[in-house]
Amino acid sequence: MPLLLLTFVTPFVGAVIIAAIPSAHRNAIRMVAASVATITLALAIYIFLSYDYRTGGFQFQERYPWLENLGIAFQLGVDGISAPMVLLTGIVIFTGVLVSWYVDYRTKDFFILLFTLVTGVIGVFISLDLFFLFFFYELAVLPMYLLIGVWGSTRKEYGAMKLVIYLTAGSVLVWIGILALYIAPEAKTFDLLRLGQMTFSPDFQRLFFPFFLLGFGVLAGLWPFHTWSPDGHVAAPTAVSMLHAGVLMKLGAYGIIRVGVSILPYGATVWMPVLVLLATVNVLYGAFSAMAQRDLKFVIGYSSISHMGYVLMGFGTLSVVGVSGAVLQMFSHGVMTALFFALVGMIYDRAHTREISAFGGLAHRMGLVSVFFVVAGLTSLGLPGLSGFVAELLIFIGTFQTYPIIGVLAIIGAAVTAVYILRLLATVFFGPFNTRWENLRDGSRVELFAAAVLVGVLVYVGVYPTLFVNIISSGVGPLLERVAGVG
Repeated sequence: MPLLLLTFVTPFVGAVIIAAIPSAHRNAIRMVAASVATITLALAIYIFLSYDYRTGGFQFQERYPWLENLGIAFQLGVDGISAPMVLLTGIVIFTGVLVSWYVDYRTKDFFILLFTLVTGVIGVFISLDLFFLFFFYELAVLPMYLLIGVWGSTRKEYGAMKLVIYLTAGSVLVWIGILALYIAPEAKTFDLLRLGQMTFSPDFQRLFFPFFLLGFGVLAGLWPFHTWSPDGHVAAPTAVSMLHAGVLMKLGAYGIIRVGVSILPYGATVWMPVLVLLATVNVLYGAFSAMAQRDLKFVIGYSSISHMGYVLMGFGTLSVVGVSGAVLQMFSHGVMTALFFALVGMIYDRAHTREISAFGGLAHRMGLVSVFFVVAGLTSLGLPGLSGFVAELLIFIGTFQTYPIIGVLAIIGAAVTAVYILRLLATVFFGPFNTRWENLRDGSRVELFAAAVLVGVLVYVGVYPTLFVNIISSGVGPLLERVAGVG
């Protein structure tokens, strides 16, 4: 069975089916969307659990010829790095559809664009051909403009346009790097596996690795090209914020490791110290900026910048433990921010404000939302027993092994995170109850079920991370062996 093709096609087919349903039949549209999201999640879980980490390498490979004379084929496969990302996508789209159950403005168009976006995301994670990887990379970004511009709030036109401009600029750099690889005398192919076995000259790698580092880094929220992200987070509707922070930003980080490091390993050894420095700014700048925010979504948006800094810092170590921690952090952060934005969406839908100072004692009226928000917050600050602790521990170990001073700064960033998260929890959910919210109600059953799924994943990975670490390490090890061979 072509599992990867089926996983990729499912959301696309869902979008086509929804397009054929009359707009007035909103319940039918919602049921189709929920069914498609459930099938996508089931396939993602099956692929992840069926991946044999003892064998490692790319598995479930499929190849469909396209323009063979140009070296382009629709080639699919997953390894220990991409398998968790496919699972993450399945989890976030499933819960994102559930929390969007009550979207009643142009419901049909909303779900069509949402599933188009997810089709592109899955395509990036499973593509083993650079041409199609870039194609799906663009496909994942473009629907964001309409999703934010039409269904968003809080300067939505500004946030949507800023996002597209920044990400398009990053895509230009990536496309230049891809074309440079293709026309290089050694290449003439877009096949990632073949490109990963080639040896490009040191000068070539030194010159073109920054194109991938900065191009993909824009989408990963790399400082100082991060400013589109908080504005996009705040302007986007709930499900789009979940996909934006939970999955879309991971495409940038994935591109750095999958394309940049695997094909240009010598360039990685030259430029990774620069990435570590920029990532350190990400961690500290994002944490201190989050502390200064007064809007719930802005806090989470800048927190995402800080946590993505840990991901990039882990990549910069070029050590198995550090990079493995970074990939696990991608998964953990994706689930955690999806939970954060889902809960903030529930609060905003009922209170019609996200101003932190306006709240107080919400736990008295929104008990389950408060409990789930506490879990997300404790994951963010790295409490043992939750997924954030395991991921950050691996990153800290890898960083102290390679850049001890940076490791100290990373710990300081974690301490600042604890400060603003605990202050946020105390201000919004605990303390004296603000009688203004006397009639506030908890989340609906559908919304709370989605949040419970995300909480369950965070707890499972935190309590039993062995399976994830084993799978991720099986993909990271061979990649870094190639880096070590040139370093």
